[in-house]
Amino acid sequence: MSCGQPHETDCAEILDHLYEYLDSEMSEEERAKFGRHMDECSPCLEKYGLEQSVKKLVKRCCGHDDVPGDLRSKVMRRIERIRAGEVSPSETPAGTPPPPPAAFPTEPPLAAPEASPAPASAPARTETSGEG
Repeated sequence: MSCGQPHETDCAEILDHLYEYLDSEMSEEERAKFGRHMDECSPCLEKYGLEQSVKKLVKRCCGHDDVPGDLRSKVMRRIERIRAGEVSPSETPAGTPPPPPAAFPTEPPLAAPEASPAPASAPARTETSGEG
């Protein structure tokens, strides 16, 4: 994308590195260069504002989920096994059922069958009322 105006830094470069700028993952020199571009380029400034808003919304809505303590180590072990060529990324770990297709809603598992009645050959118990 380009706004059509001449800039020290091309709009495409700004947009390619927008998240690095948003996350302060670049040198102060680079941040100053990006800041100067934003000061003179309203389309890039608008895109920056939109991405900043999305990032804040995601953090507000999704930043409170607790993650199981051992999840990170499991994920890292899985990545190491994939890198070592022991498993392919699409393989499902042993003992883990594959995820259901996204197009179909998941249904709860069927309930266990209830205890079956006594076999027909067993005598039926009847209560007697004590009469006669």
